[in-house]
Amino acid sequence: MTGRPTTNVRAAVPEDEAAIHTLAAGMATSFVVERESFQRSLVDVLASETAVLLVAETDSAISGYVLGFTHPAFYANGHVAWVEEIVVAPKLRRQHIGATLMDEFERRALTTGALVVALATRRASDFYSALGYQESATYYRKIL
Repeated sequence: MTGRPTTNVRAAVPEDEAAIHTLAAGMATSFVVERESFQRSLVDVLASETAVLLVAETDSAISGYVLGFTHPAFYANGHVAWVEEIVVAPKLRRQHIGATLMDEFERRALTTGALVVALATRRASDFYSALGYQESATYYRKIL
């Protein structure tokens, strides 16, 4: 027995909105996650054929989520799955919840034909390295 809580990963549903918002607001360091904008974005994400929003449930409560998108890319000779956001509740970190979310995201990416999973990170390089990811590029952004 590992002592880890049991975690189930599933597709997000509209009823998860409050819990996902709380996690997103706690994760954001560069932006403020405004509730109305979040609600509009959640509707768009849940309706999108290229978006994947998964939630982790631990002890019947949402403990984390991963949001990503699949799109074609020339360099990959096919589709790429891009992880846009992943967060686990602070008190539940280091209990394999993030890895479980990434495992399911990767599994679903494969079913869409994705050949690569990519992401940008500033604070979690050790986490991704432990999952087999390799540093590949520098991330730039321009706020419009």
